Amino acid sequence: MNDDYRRYELKRLLEELGKYQGYGTNLISLYIPGNADIGDVLNQLRQEYSVAQNIKSKQVRKGVMSAIESIIGRLKYYKRAPPNGLAVFSGEVIVGPNKTDFVTYVIELPEPLNFSIYHCDSKFYIEPLKELLKEKEVYGLITLDRKEAAIGLLRGRKLDVIATFESRVPGKHRQGGQSSRRFERLIEQAAHEFFKKVADEAAKVFLNEQDLRGIFIGGPGPTKEYFVKQGYLHPNLRDKVVAVLDTGYADDYGLRELVEKISETVDELKISREKKTVNEFIATALKPSTANRVLYGYKQVLEALRNGIVGRVLVSEGLRKDVIIHRCPSCGYEELEIKEVDEPVDQRSCPSCGAPMEQRREDLVQYVGKLAEETGAEMIMISTDSDEGIMFLRTFGGLGAYLRYSY
Repeated sequence: MNDDYRRYELKRLLEELGKYQGYGTNLISLYIPGNADIGDVLNQLRQEYSVAQNIKSKQVRKGVMSAIESIIGRLKYYKRAPPNGLAVFSGEVIVGPNKTDFVTYVIELPEPLNFSIYHCDSKFYIEPLKELLKEKEVYGLITLDRKEAAIGLLRGRKLDVIATFESRVPGKHRQGGQSSRRFERLIEQAAHEFFKKVADEAAKVFLNEQDLRGIFIGGPGPTKEYFVKQGYLHPNLRDKVVAVLDTGYADDYGLRELVEKISETVDELKISREKKTVNEFIATALKPSTANRVLYGYKQVLEALRNGIVGRVLVSEGLRKDVIIHRCPSCGYEELEIKEVDEPVDQRSCPSCGAPMEQRREDLVQYVGKLAEETGAEMIMISTDSDEGIMFLRTFGGLGAYLRYSY
């Protein structure tokens, strides 16, 4: 399964872990670095178990000890941690009035972890996992002319507008003579101060981005080229300028224009690939001569996946639906139903033999991921950070597929 889908699964898991609340410091979060000797980790946990026996609160003491026992039981199947490490979460969580549930999660991490943490609290400690989800493809953006400017960051497929500026550079002076030349000097000085202000702010933002891969600069007219050629940017940033592109505006709308220009000219960016992918799907679906190559609609796509006729499936990260699998235990008949998350489901009888049907509920995206893996279909995650990604979710419901052959 691809990295985008693994990130999605981790993101959904973090959403779930973030909702849990304990009844004291009974929830344990354990981070184990890559290739660590699990025997050493188990010895540490047994020491923590001995310490937990001295906790004054009977409820918390019992909760911590049960969580440690559960973790030990899950880790004994490992000799060493996987290369990237493990994150383990365990404890009794509150799920309703006077109602609790015991949960344990063991997560093989998608990126290397080089530290260990043992943490007890009323909430699971998930900040290190959030750091792993931070986008590593980051580009700096500047748009400017003599009237205004804007600074932003393109994180993967998401635009963050950091700052906007309005200059106080006066317009051209129509009077002639010595007064005119003096006024022109004042205009140039004001422009110089404005460009310097923009460059200083860009340095504050961009130099603090460890994952900054490059900088794109845009704006109307020749001002942007002047800004670059005159060396206003911090010396450590000048070599990171990838391209200088024309935009019609220099404000925050200009930043959005700049992202569009980038996506058209730099193919290897995530935003470029996503826009191209969605636009190709829409064009294929709307063109009569090619419409039979694609499917959309939850049940249609799921049925095609189950039949193994999907070559590529597009799934929105913003899709929040559940799939209910109704199955007859007597004759094996199955049918699918799409529901909102946590929406109640009615009991069904088998239309084939009349027996009561069993129900299984799964997250729709994860169910699609499982079917794609089983049938060898390529799975592409579409974000909701781009205009095209939002359009895909709203227009097609966030799920579409290319068939292996036309129907």
